[in-house]
Amino acid sequence: MTILGLSGSLRRDSHNTRLLAGARALLASGTQLVLFDGLAAIPPYSEDCEGDPAPAAVAALKAAIAAADGLLLATPEYNASLPGALKNALDWVSRPLATTPLRGKPAAVIGASTGLFGAVWAQAELRKVLATIGTRVVDRELPIAQADEALGPDGLPRAPEAVQALSATLDELLELAAERRLAA
Repeated sequence: MTILGLSGSLRRDSHNTRLLAGARALLASGTQLVLFDGLAAIPPYSEDCEGDPAPAAVAALKAAIAAADGLLLATPEYNASLPGALKNALDWVSRPLATTPLRGKPAAVIGASTGLFGAVWAQAELRKVLATIGTRVVDRELPIAQADEALGPDGLPRAPEAVQALSATLDELLELAAERRLAA
């Protein structure tokens, strides 16, 4: 089984990218987490640029999503919402709505921030956007506040209860992905 990891942060030393990398250690044997690293190359969405061929970076993201069994998105919080680059990428991939690879795709949202709230609002906004597009969103959140101290060098949360919450989120995501595979 393949899970595609999308980090909403473009920063080289992103806490959210580290959190995604750390999540690999909690996945069941036979499951891989592949990080998509082309978010910065996706151009600003414009309806004038829709159609075939899609911009190369957009086509790469659509192909990666289509090939994955599920999505794990990690988002920081910028101005009480999700980062523009992540929202922009989802706007591109959601079109056309009838054929988006996101339709019915299992997805889970986690987040880390250096603030006190752990990107709670960004996670809620991202779950709303994903549900609107038609993904099957895991109804959990994992806010990692004060990420500078809260994440260990392996990318996993230092707090055992946060590791348990991340593990439960991953288990639910994999369960939805397995159900989708069986139904196909």
